[in-house]
Formats: sequence, C-alpha cells, structure tokens
Amino acid sequence: MKETVSNLVYEFRTKIGVTQEELAEKVGVTRQTIIAIEKGNYTPSVFLALKIAEFFKTSVKKAFYITYEK
Repeated sequence: MKETVSNLVYEFRTKIGVTQEELAEKVGVTRQTIIAIEKGNYTPSVFLALKIAEFFKTSVKKAFYITYEK
C-alpha cells in the first residue's frame, strides 16, 4: 500500500481569496513551492506545514493528511 501526503492548501487559500504569491510571501517560500504543494508534488517540512496551518488558523492535521493507494 502506497502512502502519500495530501493537503487542502488550495481549498483553504481560495476560500479566503489569497493568491499563491501572497501565501508564499507570508510563509517565506516561493510561489513555485506553493504550486508544488497544492499539486501534491512536494511535501513540506514540518516547519513549513506548521507555518501554513498557522496562516490559515487551522491545525496541520486538517491542512495535511495521509492518503493510501493500493
């Protein structure tokens, strides 16, 4: 069984009307990093995941979660 980290960053970001550039600036990364996270191509460090969750005023567990594939 393959485990991957999925996230709701895109959903949280668009819900409050924040651009990828604005989010990137607030958490100290590039827009390309936000794009990669949203697409599921990059799993952020614990530190970055905490910063993103804090920005959205949510928990890391709500923003990032494990999915299982057969």
